[in-house]
Amino acid sequence: MNLNPTLLERLVCPACKLRVEVDDLHSELHCPTCSYSVVDGIPIMMIKSKQPEKKDFDYLEHYKKDAEEFDYFEKSTGATEHSERRIREYTTLQIPKEAKSILDVGCGSAWLAKEYMGKEVFICSLDATIVNTSKALKTYPSIYHAAVVADAYKLPFADGSFDCVVAAEIIEHVIDPSAFVKELLRVVSPTGVLVISTPYKEAIRYALCVHCNQKTPLNSHLHSFDENKLRNIYDPVSAISFKWIAFNNKLLVFARTYTILRYLPFTLWRIIDSCANTLFDNRLNIITKVVKK
Repeated sequence: MNLNPTLLERLVCPACKLRVEVDDLHSELHCPTCSYSVVDGIPIMMIKSKQPEKKDFDYLEHYKKDAEEFDYFEKSTGATEHSERRIREYTTLQIPKEAKSILDVGCGSAWLAKEYMGKEVFICSLDATIVNTSKALKTYPSIYHAAVVADAYKLPFADGSFDCVVAAEIIEHVIDPSAFVKELLRVVSPTGVLVISTPYKEAIRYALCVHCNQKTPLNSHLHSFDENKLRNIYDPVSAISFKWIAFNNKLLVFARTYTILRYLPFTLWRIIDSCANTLFDNRLNIITKVVKK
């Protein structure tokens, strides 16, 4: 079984939180009561969380289908590509330079693994499907890159396993943001960092589903956040500092200034964006950074 040893030392059973062992004969991981398959070096450690308030919404099945239908590795273009680039640059800026292990929750295109290619920093790309995780490992192969299929509400890692946990553009999709953040903080090491990005003060739009005839949020965005809503999610016992920054001025985006601004380095773009927000305060994105006790 070709399983990354740095990953294995962090893995626990998501159901009982006991350490798992390798069964090479059956290509499995197992604890005393549970077993999990391993496909192409990727542990499939999925157990379904109970979400009683949304009994009719199978979120794991939804995002499995989503990964099958949409290619997260397809290159974006135009304003979308520019906005995504700036979100990633801001996100990377929040990650401590001394971090040696990073968990990328909802890895999508595995841009974080790409960012750290060639650096001796362990990246674990986590997603709800084998589709994105498999593409992630094949696209960015490295002894410092591993992948896991798991539910973000039931992470298969021991407490304090990572110096930094990143959830970029994920929290707006989850059913229970408080439970999501609590579980992410559990696997952050003491004095480690949790970085979350999301749309800022988004006016969620809906369409009428042709199948169930119910209102359906566009882009599967279930929640809208500002700095106060995000701050209130964090358990004050778990965090010693909460910092946030909102950015990506709407006027600059809608005026199609990306045709020029895309050529600017991040530092210079950030100054222009900040000035625009001072004159016309209407921002598209927010990033929060929490340092754990």
